[in-house]
Amino acid sequence: MKLTGAQIERFLARPDPAIRLILLFGPDQGLVRERADRLATRVVEDLNDPFRVAELSPQLLDEDPARLADEAAAISMLGGRRVVRLRPASDRQAKLIAGFLGAPAGDALVVVEAGDLPGQRSELRRAVEAADNAAAIACYPDDAASLDRLIDQVLGAAGLAVDPDARSWLADHLGADRAVSRGELDKLVLYAGAGAAAVTLDDCRAAVGDAAQSSLDDIVEASLGGDLPRLERALLRSLGQGESPIAVLRAVIRQVLQLQLARYLVDGGAPVERALLQLKPPIRFPRDRWFKSALPRWTAPRLADAVDLLAEAELDAKTTGNPVETLTARALMRLAGAARAGARR
Repeated sequence: MKLTGAQIERFLARPDPAIRLILLFGPDQGLVRERADRLATRVVEDLNDPFRVAELSPQLLDEDPARLADEAAAISMLGGRRVVRLRPASDRQAKLIAGFLGAPAGDALVVVEAGDLPGQRSELRRAVEAADNAAAIACYPDDAASLDRLIDQVLGAAGLAVDPDARSWLADHLGADRAVSRGELDKLVLYAGAGAAAVTLDDCRAAVGDAAQSSLDDIVEASLGGDLPRLERALLRSLGQGESPIAVLRAVIRQVLQLQLARYLVDGGAPVERALLQLKPPIRFPRDRWFKSALPRWTAPRLADAVDLLAEAELDAKTTGNPVETLTARALMRLAGAARAGARR
């Protein structure tokens, strides 16, 4: 069974007891781990309990394929249902898991964690999605809505509101990996302190790390500024460090949307300096220098085309099964070419 959209949150809140195995996969490994832990704790409160939680690896199953069924059928010495965790899984375990689902032993919940499985080419995904007693859940980097909910969840639990400028800044700097985003928000809570009423933009800039954002900034500036050599270097560095291609696309599209708003304001007669200050968050020194140099390259129609190009690239990355890194690089190279053409007009 394949779960999507609102089905995922409903399942996470109240898992179907008929489901014996859950596959969590995708480019956001922080979200994979968070959801796996959440589902496992529905069965066992203490995930370090050696009597009720079994940890399996692909190497162990290579040596002893029967171990999966044995652990699923085992009975805890102290009573209670058990959890069997397999990680990191891949298509190598597809036949073994398909066999288990055909005749599941015992009553343990099997939680399988995997990386970014390639669409319908993945045997593991097909095996789980075809089974009535299994569920497959994709874990992609947070979009604007889910990141907004995470911000409210973490800061709200600490009794903190968040200023609009701070929320916009967080949306630009978080979202590539759920575990990293949650960790940065926890740091922000500690920085703001128990007596604070709301988190400000200055709090965010002081507390939230921006090493990953530095690489993303290079990609954004190179693609929208038409600097192809810089773009190639920045992409290789960022993706080589484990950055999600989807997160890269979203960082660029957020900047395109800001350029769109600035272009609308300038075309309506607003001075560039005032237009930059009206954006959320406002563009200030030193980033305003790059923004002013990029804006003349982009007319309103060109920016609309850029939004379409990036949205199509993200959709293709999620649905076609083609290499996500290649799709991302191709879209950004086309964007940089459009920026170069805009400079010559």
